[in-house]
Amino acid sequence: MIRVLLADDQSLVRAGFRALLDAQPDIEVAGEAADGAEAVRLVGELRPDIVLMDIRMPHLDGLAATRAITQDARLDDVRVVMLTTFELDEYVFEAIRSGASGFLVKDTEPDELLRAVRAVVGGDALLSPGVTRRLIAEFAARSKEPAASAGLGELTEREREVMALVGIGLSNEEIARRLVVSPLTAKTHVSRTMVKLGARDRAQLVVLAYESGLVRPGWLG
Repeated sequence: MIRVLLADDQSLVRAGFRALLDAQPDIEVAGEAADGAEAVRLVGELRPDIVLMDIRMPHLDGLAATRAITQDARLDDVRVVMLTTFELDEYVFEAIRSGASGFLVKDTEPDELLRAVRAVVGGDALLSPGVTRRLIAEFAARSKEPAASAGLGELTEREREVMALVGIGLSNEEIARRLVVSPLTAKTHVSRTMVKLGARDRAQLVVLAYESGLVRPGWLG
């Protein structure tokens, strides 16, 4: 059973998500929070698998709440998906840096929401090509010279190659076609790379790919 915590200051939004999620045989809503502070407290108490976190909330916003959750070693298994009004929300960059596993727009189709919840709990990141492109563009605008990463020395040549392809926004299927391997092999390389670098998920791997200099501005054209 996938346990979900809903964090949104609008009760109607929470009610809509709850009705959809609780109707699924493999998903249950473990709790609801109306602000970021309450979300952090409830995550500690309930230990849900995933938090659907609104970015803009009173008292403690979604970004600060996400940082509090992802920086707590006791909550390593909890994944946070940010809820935004628009896919290219101005806080996309900061949220990924804060440890969010992905994004959902609030008017996402029900089937897409359910697929997303299951995908994130399964270890995938919810980053559309548009969000990935914005993430890299933000790095290009904000970052200084890439910092050397000792962790990359532990990667094989193929793992470095796969990490770079993840960094420019390719899916496992696209990586498989690029490298002429099976999707399962591509997924295995991605998983091993995340383990070696201590990345929580695919979203953090994108961040590490850029910060290490493995991905550079202009690669996306």
